[in-house]
Amino acid sequence: MSHPPQRATAFTHPPLQMSAATLATRASPVHSHLMLHNLLSSFSTSLRLHRPNLSPKPLRRTPFSSSPPPPSKVFSSMASNDGSTSTSAEASIALRKHTNRLASEHSPYLLQHAHNPVDWYPWGDEAFEKARKRNIPIFLSIGYSTCHWCHVMEVESFENEEVAKLLNDWFVSIKVDREERPDVDKVYMTYVQALYGGGGWPLSVFLSPDLKPLMGGTYFPPDDKYGRPGFKTILRKVKDAWETKQEMLQRGGALAIEQLSEALSANAVSRKISDELSKNSSQMCAEQLGSSYDPKFGGFGSAPKFPRPVEIYLMLYHSKKQDMDGRKSEANKSLEMVCFSLQCMARGGVHDHIGGGFHRYSVDECWHVPHFEKMLYDQGQLANAYLDTFSLTKDSFYSSVARDILDYLRRDMIGAEGEIYSAEDADSAEFEGALRKKEGAFYVWTAKEVEDVVGDSAKLFMDHYYVKTSGNCDLSRMSDPHNEFKGQNVLIERKDISTMASKYGMSVDEYCDVLGTCRQKLFNVRSSRPRPHLDDKVIVSWNGLVISSFSRASKILKAEAKGTKYNFPVVGCDPNVYSEVAEKAASFIENKLYDQQTRRLDHSFRNGPSKAPGFLDDYAFLISGLLDLYEFGGKIKWLSWAIELQATQDDLFLDRSGGGYFNTRGEDPSILLRVKEDHDGAEPSGNSVSAINLVRLSSMVDGKMSSYYRETAEHLLAVFESRLKDQCVAVPLMCCAADMLSEPSRKQVVIVGHKSSTEFDGMVIAVHSSYDPNRTVIHIDPTNSEDMEFWDNHNPNIAQMARGSPTGKV
Repeated sequence: MSHPPQRATAFTHPPLQMSAATLATRASPVHSHLMLHNLLSSFSTSLRLHRPNLSPKPLRRTPFSSSPPPPSKVFSSMASNDGSTSTSAEASIALRKHTNRLASEHSPYLLQHAHNPVDWYPWGDEAFEKARKRNIPIFLSIGYSTCHWCHVMEVESFENEEVAKLLNDWFVSIKVDREERPDVDKVYMTYVQALYGGGGWPLSVFLSPDLKPLMGGTYFPPDDKYGRPGFKTILRKVKDAWETKQEMLQRGGALAIEQLSEALSANAVSRKISDELSKNSSQMCAEQLGSSYDPKFGGFGSAPKFPRPVEIYLMLYHSKKQDMDGRKSEANKSLEMVCFSLQCMARGGVHDHIGGGFHRYSVDECWHVPHFEKMLYDQGQLANAYLDTFSLTKDSFYSSVARDILDYLRRDMIGAEGEIYSAEDADSAEFEGALRKKEGAFYVWTAKEVEDVVGDSAKLFMDHYYVKTSGNCDLSRMSDPHNEFKGQNVLIERKDISTMASKYGMSVDEYCDVLGTCRQKLFNVRSSRPRPHLDDKVIVSWNGLVISSFSRASKILKAEAKGTKYNFPVVGCDPNVYSEVAEKAASFIENKLYDQQTRRLDHSFRNGPSKAPGFLDDYAFLISGLLDLYEFGGKIKWLSWAIELQATQDDLFLDRSGGGYFNTRGEDPSILLRVKEDHDGAEPSGNSVSAINLVRLSSMVDGKMSSYYRETAEHLLAVFESRLKDQCVAVPLMCCAADMLSEPSRKQVVIVGHKSSTEFDGMVIAVHSSYDPNRTVIHIDPTNSEDMEFWDNHNPNIAQMARGSPTGKV
């Protein structure tokens, strides 16, 4: 279930002073709260901006807090195979009368708008030049192909001939896929957050011809309602303001960018943070997260609940550290929070029990009714969270969920050449030939459907998954406040397996077999339904996250007890299969998205590389994945490539004087802000991941390079010292990096042997059977010339150790 985007107030008065604390609050819902006569006064030259929290609470769709009903779920548009959309068979024919410049783009999101009557441009010089030549504002619309409310605004406004005429006559309209151009999105989302305290997608911003922001918001309904302005009214007012107050608007936009640039130009005042902060930041973060823990339903914070894997990583890291320090009670407390949270998530409706994998988030506090889109970055991080918890507990519940996620990806999200796709939509048609899409249609069930499909086991299955004739979205007032899922069921496990098996007089294995058979039957039926749109764009950063989880699974899952049983949708494959997936994904990026001559990455791929260059996250996340690919048994070529990429990352993004990494190269004049991102949100920040990468690399090589990596990490953390002190809960992964640097030496395990032998593989498995985030694993085959050459060049001590050791030794 999806609620409207966090509604950034379009126009506000008086001028605002924004602090990070203010930005962390929730924005006003759905419609602008102020009348349009405040439009101009909100952009006076007295506007002052403080440094914003670049990623405050997750950008989300929030419930209506006042009387207006939400737009009906059937407003979502229909996606065709090429990524374009239509609202009905008749509309599809009509829409084909219009073809704009987006038809030649590769992005699924842009293709969805290629047949709108709006004269859309992609982001680029052609659009900018037209705006300058005509001296008219730019309307910038940013979204992504699996965004529910982006679909709603398309159907209501961008397919509307009247709205299109206003846009075409008065504006240059630009459409941007935020996943393809995160640099563009970051500039204008930061602006909207700084002014209004929140944001979301679709992001709607009006710009001057020189790309300075004038005003903006998120989703706008087409018409005025409840005393609030609709999109058509806003277009007219912006047009009038540009014609009568152009100079003032331009001054306000330029000032906003100037002040944001100044606020975001974080520089370190020293070369490293204090030893005390380095040692204590993870403790402070764990304490703050613990204070927001939900002991009833698990997770940290209240509804809507997002699975933020960096929180899990921090709590597991903290638990391990406390255990090593002999503080068993505190270690167990942190671990129990993680275990219960992961159990509640896996048993909730946010988990796809039939097909595997996780949805984006839950709209209620009990992880039941989700927003149904599936994002690759969630799958990769959550798989690692369950793998780490399995390593600590040896409970096959967690290894099974990790397999569930990875098997979903293998089945539904991987292309012919090993590339891993980005996302699946929340919306789909309820049946073939349906005129509209509806959110969750692919995933929900009526009681009768379950009874008809499952047959004799229906009573057991319905009892286990809380399936009711009246529908089951009734566990919280937030689950389905507008009865959109009346009579429908989102599967959820409310009691544990052993309790339910005992109730039916069955062994746990027998009971699980019955559930697995039922899920397989439902999966087969569900497979005949119209599928949600697949965004088959390949994003380097997200692939890096998943390369990590597949690599780690290939060895960690070897520690499962012999005889462990698996039930559908878990396949139960040999974990070696997962390493093959990781290698193929890495090879795809190397072959399709990496220039061997310039040693630079492209950001994404769909029918060819995108126009966007690789960003910081692409380098950092891929390097992290390659380090895991190597450490968990992969070839030395992956470690060599990681080092090569780190050098390029430093050349392109590192602020050598001020410390830390910028998110962009700074080469594109159309990108007005260059940010040093620190917030670990739905995805970790590139700086946090980079800090850990540098720590890991420094423990592998020796000499000057080892010192360089460590000093670069120390300088990076110094940039964000105040964040680590005052808002550590916003940077949990960075807190872990700070703690890693406080360790006097990192544990180094060196395995020498023939890599093709079962004995060697057994040693790698044994080393990785325990959880230890402060461990580096190096494996070397003294008979392999590539191995020996690498270590001779990067750490001769390792090469000498290999030459002097009998094979098969640790």
